[in-house]
Amino acid sequence: MTFVALVSPLFGGRQLTLAASTLRSGLRFSVRPLKGQSVRLGLHNLKKPSFVRADIAQKVASMDSTSDRRFLVCPFSAQKVASQLTRGRNFEKSKTFLLEFEAGPGVLTQKLLNTGAHVIALESNKSFLPNLESLKKEFESQLEVVHSNFVKLDTNPYALLKGELCSETLFNNLKIFEVPWTSDVPLKVVGIVPPKNERTFIWKFTYFLYECSSIYNYGRIELNLFVSERMYKVFVAKPPDKKCYQPLSVLWQTACDIHLLHKIPCSSFLTTSRKKSSGSNSVNELLYLVQLTPRKDLFTDFLTTANSKTFIMMVKQCFGKASIKLHNKLNLWTYENAKNLLRELGIPEDVTAGGLYPEAYKSLFELMEQSNRIDRSLFCDIDLLADDNVIL
Repeated sequence: MTFVALVSPLFGGRQLTLAASTLRSGLRFSVRPLKGQSVRLGLHNLKKPSFVRADIAQKVASMDSTSDRRFLVCPFSAQKVASQLTRGRNFEKSKTFLLEFEAGPGVLTQKLLNTGAHVIALESNKSFLPNLESLKKEFESQLEVVHSNFVKLDTNPYALLKGELCSETLFNNLKIFEVPWTSDVPLKVVGIVPPKNERTFIWKFTYFLYECSSIYNYGRIELNLFVSERMYKVFVAKPPDKKCYQPLSVLWQTACDIHLLHKIPCSSFLTTSRKKSSGSNSVNELLYLVQLTPRKDLFTDFLTTANSKTFIMMVKQCFGKASIKLHNKLNLWTYENAKNLLRELGIPEDVTAGGLYPEAYKSLFELMEQSNRIDRSLFCDIDLLADDNVIL
């Protein structure tokens, strides 16, 4: 067995011992620290796929492990995603833009540009901006690069005072203007949802959607999000799935057409996390690319941006104890016997809160609004962004 000392940038420039032993099948190599040293991996694991460029791997390795980022680095997977996002569209003639948030090293960005799409690349980490700017030199008329954190967009009410970008400033600078809700999709957003804050991110955009605020102030913005398998199941769950069917299921199915575009193995990504996934090997896990396109008929005479928070709260409170009979919940909110409301809609009187389909929740709320039978005092002074009742 032969030992060789070397210095590796992936391990903070520390000396390592490369041990080579001869076997019948060839040479076997192993990496060991010198005596008294410990090694902390700069990537999710030591063996990075052969398609990962060394400069990209080093940048990811140097990032703070608490930054909660994933990067799509597999060119083949990026090509598949780009094909799905641009299928059936002539972007050279279309006025639709693609906004890619947390674009990172630009692997997906380049594939999107190759289709002829006009791309706005948002990136919060300055170390990746040179990668994106180099693409701009090649695709000058197709690409805009912006140093901004989309994940935190419109979260801080004092963002302007701190010099942070808000959606209004961002869209004005990019010359993206408001269009009527019933117009075609003016902007397609694509990005990887932060793993640790996935639920918070989705709830934030739930409120943005129903209020027509933030990016939805500009029309029916389409989200194309990489999410976990568990979140995808929540998006599409229906009764009687007691495990996954919850308020987010009702609210997003009511608001959007939901399509699964692609499943991508986690081995196609690099991550800043140093922690191994609990359960099965994360390399074998999948991320789901889910398309969420707001419906033109989401808002009606009786479900509006003005009362949408009441609708959200009604759904959330129903799922506080989803096994309870729905009429017992409704009796807290309405001035009359809730069973009469259920009869008017042809809903069985013994239905539980977790047994009612998304479209029925909307119909029930609109009937209560139409007849002015909601006791609004129930919803005063409640922090609607709290989501304590339902746990993923």
